[in-house]
Amino acid sequence: MQVHTRHTPSFGVARIVLSQGEAVQAESDSVLANSFGIVESAPSRGKGPAIFTAPAGGGWIDLAPEHSGDIYPLEFDGRAGWCVATGRVLARPPTVRRDQPWPALQALFGGDSGFLEHFGGTGQLVLACKGPVDALTLEANEVITVRPTFLVAYPDRVQVRLRALDPAAQQSVRTGEGLALDFAGPGTVLVQARK
Repeated sequence: MQVHTRHTPSFGVARIVLSQGEAVQAESDSVLANSFGIVESAPSRGKGPAIFTAPAGGGWIDLAPEHSGDIYPLEFDGRAGWCVATGRVLARPPTVRRDQPWPALQALFGGDSGFLEHFGGTGQLVLACKGPVDALTLEANEVITVRPTFLVAYPDRVQVRLRALDPAAQQSVRTGEGLALDFAGPGTVLVQARK
């Protein structure tokens, strides 16, 4: 699978190029266009993303998110996973798996589902972001604070702590409302420039 982006960072579109028999998972309503012969398989039980498979000779599929912003292909090498903000995944190959539950996120959110998902494997996970993506590179022992509404993803090797901005104010681990994430380097944190 190859990912080519265009119209970024404002109105990103991802072209997913597939070899013969190769597949990608995406929401049906994000399909802008595709080469003839791409086969769509409905999701099981009628919920969730569909599977798009290339015919003999391969093909392509163009995906556009429902909101404006950047398209960011996140490379997985099989050695480390990434924690990704819920709702950011535009397309996923079968070689990148969603780990649910993932123990570190369960510990972070106290057993609730939270506003993050964990992914691992190999290949490219295609993310749809609101606004341009910034990669914040942290040096060893450097600490930064990120608001959940701007978070896109971070590698699972980065140290992170979830805390309330104001313990007396309303908070939600499902949406990130009233919360902040403290990250300690070394590592990279991906954020989006709009919420």
